[in-house]
Amino acid sequence: MGVIGWIVFGLIVGVVGKLLMPGKDPGGFLATVAIGIIGALFGGMLGRMVGMYGQDDPVGFVMAVIGAILFLWLYRAITRRGDT
Repeated sequence: MGVIGWIVFGLIVGVVGKLLMPGKDPGGFLATVAIGIIGALFGGMLGRMVGMYGQDDPVGFVMAVIGAILFLWLYRAITRRGDT
């Protein structure tokens, strides 16, 4: 998959992660989706590195969503600490 494909895939996974983790985020929707893209790339890469699945296996989508949700959770935790 090329760079454009990864960006589109990450965008889709970022939106899915945001839908699965509703709530107000400090950076707004675009920042949240960007964090989701980073998490999707990280989760997908990590899953392939540890041998959980191959490059074109559909389970990669699930791992990418898990990565996106994890990064969104971390983003919220870090930005909330600065507010108090």
